[in-house]
Amino acid sequence: MNYKNGWLRVLALMSVLALAFASFEAAAAPLTAALALDVKGKIAKTNDADHTAFHFSEAQLLALPAHSISTSTTWTAKSTFTGPLLADILKTVGAYGDEIEIHTLDDYTYTVPVSDSSRYGVIVAYSMNGKRLQVSDFGPLFLIYPRDQFPGELAGASADAKFVWQIKALIVK
Repeated sequence: MNYKNGWLRVLALMSVLALAFASFEAAAAPLTAALALDVKGKIAKTNDADHTAFHFSEAQLLALPAHSISTSTTWTAKSTFTGPLLADILKTVGAYGDEIEIHTLDDYTYTVPVSDSSRYGVIVAYSMNGKRLQVSDFGPLFLIYPRDQFPGELAGASADAKFVWQIKALIVK
């Protein structure tokens, strides 16, 4: 046996295995998206160059008072979700509409009444059970209602539709 060729084969195999492992690690890593939120529409305060939107950076979202809701959803067991109140986000931008059109990373759109924010204390969660939400698990932002506290009102398909995840923007109408 030629030792030189044997060692070259071993080194080649090790290189292939290292590449395969690196590819596996990259594929297994959770997808991330920046923790940010754009709010547009019927708002009194803007902070973008065109004066059409309020862009919340991660720091601005994390600076809002954090609230928690412990509840189950159709997609999760009872968990503790944490984030700012939707009402605080709307107050920050001076929202004056009646509806909020929610836009997601995968281009889903759903509309909820502004009145839900005060009626239910809805939060825009950025963490679940103390762990930051990733795109692969409803993140970066997930609209959470206290479903377990209002089982008669927040059950069924129409209520499930309100639990919007992968939120990127809100349009106040």
